[in-house]
Amino acid sequence: MTIRAHGLTKRYGGKTGKTVVDDLTFTVEPGTVTGFLGPNGAGKSTTMRMLLGMDTPTAGRATIGGRAYATHPAPLTEVGALLEAKAVHPGRTAFHHLTALALTHGIPRSRVEHVLDLAGLTEVADKRVKGFSLGMGQRLGIAAALLGDPATIILDEPVNGLDPEGVLWIRTLLKSLAQQGRTVLVSSHLMSEMALTAEHLVVIGRGRLLADTTVTDLVRESGAAYVKVVTPEADRLRALLTTADIDIDRPAGETPDTLHVRGLDAPDIGRIAAASGLPLFELTPRTASLEQAFMDLTHDSVEYQAATKPSAGVAA
Repeated sequence: MTIRAHGLTKRYGGKTGKTVVDDLTFTVEPGTVTGFLGPNGAGKSTTMRMLLGMDTPTAGRATIGGRAYATHPAPLTEVGALLEAKAVHPGRTAFHHLTALALTHGIPRSRVEHVLDLAGLTEVADKRVKGFSLGMGQRLGIAAALLGDPATIILDEPVNGLDPEGVLWIRTLLKSLAQQGRTVLVSSHLMSEMALTAEHLVVIGRGRLLADTTVTDLVRESGAAYVKVVTPEADRLRALLTTADIDIDRPAGETPDTLHVRGLDAPDIGRIAAASGLPLFELTPRTASLEQAFMDLTHDSVEYQAATKPSAGVAA
């Protein structure tokens, strides 16, 4: 089922209050893992709450499979969601928590046992949730999201608290769900993990849409990729390469012989240097990371900017 946000807006305090989500429109299609990214305070959790009918939009609407979440006759079997892993009665066991949810939709006990096993919680199924670690709580929340075997899965920061094995598990699980044709929307602050898990990205900042694109295209278009060039004739090479479409800088911390070139690939740089008889000691393409592309895209949307250098009296 397709997720659609149509001009979603959420404002607190009336017309003069704070706008948390601002005219947000995007689509999440089945068959792919879509990463939902943004700095702290960007409006991701509020948007997810509106998608699930937990917050009422000030304007716009959200649909899942063409209808509002609250109008689905058996929502647990249509949409599985994890927004807050700790939203569980601490005195219940994992088994009883999932069983209580299952009974609301006529889901059999065999499905409860299946998702406990899927989440690696079978051995602690009879343990009270108040004794669970953060990672175990995340696993239980994901098990609950999958309980109704839904076609759509919405997860907010699902890898929080998971150990490396757990992170690998959730990455493999999300890809498997998408390969089955399900719709998967997942938020995360871990760019390295999103680069390995998601194919499509919706990026927001200060409640507004910044990008709705593939991971590959976002990284390629970010301008974060460059070619590292080391030559004793750096000034001459720079003069040869400088055009309106090529950006060249001498990075801090590198030797004076080092240039970072954007807008021209390594073979072309090599040919230009060779034609002028300039020696090259290094000519290395450096691929941009999703993290750097994300940082560049959201730089002006970060709510709180940290200092880039330690201030006086603070150890580096």
